[in-house]
Amino acid sequence: PISRPGDAILVSGSIGDHGVAIMASRSGLSFDTTIRSDSAALHTLVAAMLAAAPGALRALRDPTRGGLAATLNEIAQQSGVGMRLEEAAIPLKAEVRGACELLGLDPLYVANEGKLIAICAPEVADTLLAAMRAHPLGQGAERIGTVTQDSHCFVQMNTRFGGRRVVDWLSGEQLPRIC
Repeated sequence: PISRPGDAILVSGSIGDHGVAIMASRSGLSFDTTIRSDSAALHTLVAAMLAAAPGALRALRDPTRGGLAATLNEIAQQSGVGMRLEEAAIPLKAEVRGACELLGLDPLYVANEGKLIAICAPEVADTLLAAMRAHPLGQGAERIGTVTQDSHCFVQMNTRFGGRRVVDWLSGEQLPRIC
């Protein structure tokens, strides 16, 4: 399996920047603040991660199509595991959160171009986070959850309000294809 129960789920920085920036540009929307695409080549960040903890990464994914939610659901299905996210730990810029609220979008499903999701053994999570945060493209890196034992392969999230919700596959299309 790609990931195992107990593994840590890391993200290299804030989510939704790219999708909201592209959608705003295409639709002619303007906000009080500038939302910029996060598009970037991540090979140097990955190299720094591999150097910091050789052999420790179980999976690396680019959360473009379907955003964080679809990417984690894919990994969970491929590995036959579940995932538990912590909403408060997921980096999300205030302006992206506001734009998503205004447009009725869930930022977990918004495209990202310059971010990565890493699944790693829990004992190396802090080492990898330090390496990511030391790199310009990973300064906003966070540990956002844990892989769990779950034969149903559910991705769930502990909410900021103390509840829990299923982060399911998106039915239909939230946004027009942008990439």
